[in-house]
Formats: sequence, structure tokens, C-alpha cells
Amino acid sequence: MAGAREAAALVTDVVELAIHIEATPATVFRYFVDPERLVRWQGIEADIEPEPGGRMRIRINQGAVALGEYLEVVPDERLVFTWGWEGNDGVPPGSSTVEVTLTPEAGGTTVTLVHRDLPDAQAATDHGAGWTHYLARLQVAGPGGDPGPDALASGGS
Repeated sequence: MAGAREAAALVTDVVELAIHIEATPATVFRYFVDPERLVRWQGIEADIEPEPGGRMRIRINQGAVALGEYLEVVPDERLVFTWGWEGNDGVPPGSSTVEVTLTPEAGGTTVTLVHRDLPDAQAATDHGAGWTHYLARLQVAGPGGDPGPDALASGGS
């Protein structure tokens, strides 16, 4: 029975989410690679170099900074980058991987986000809540809307 528990744990250590955005893949892609557009839906400051080997630094709020490196950048289709938190031993910078796929669909784009290599189910739950929050904001910003003030931007770490 331990094997079944281990297999279940592996599944829960991954976050997989998908949303539909009423905008083209090219438009949605820019919200991931243009710092000004990125902070419309996620974070308060972004210093990014969206090319393989480029760095990513997103200040989510005054207490939390996400750090990573771009592994793959396919314009209008796909991004893969490492992810972790500055000063965090639980999910340190570069310790997990995020894959974003943009699929054209009638009337817009399906955004699929898969966050792998998280250390445990609690980290997956926490990151799943964060990504759900931010993808909902992207769903509004992508077609040109204003997602309003970010409740997580005023929080701590």
C-alpha cells in the first residue's frame, strides 16, 4: 500500500491548470514576456530576460520575490522556466519548473500551466492557489481588461 501512497504523492506535487482567454496566443504571450504587461496581472515589479538562459525576477509583493531562469521560449506557443523563492529553503530559486502552453482555440487561447518539481503536496497546494489567483487576473488582463488591485501584492511573503 505504501507504493500507492507514493504514487498519489507524486501526482499531488504537480500543479496543472488551464484557462481560456479571449485573446490571440500572440497577445497572451506578450503578457508573459513584456515586464509592463506582466505586472498588470502578476507582481509589482518584473525584471525578465525571456530567452533561453535569461533570468526572471518577479517581486510579487514587498515580502516575496520569485526567481528563475528561462529554459525554453517559443514565441506565441510555449514558455518553460525554473521557479523558486528568494530566501526560501522550501522552494529555493531554480528548484521547480513551470511550463506554459498557449493553444489557439475558437475565440481565443487556452493557457495550460504545469508547475512541476515542487517538494511536497503542501507546496503544490500553495502554488496552485497562487497560480489560480494569477491566471484569473490574466484572464481579465489578456483581452485588455483591468483586473483591479492585486490582493496578494499588498501581502507579506
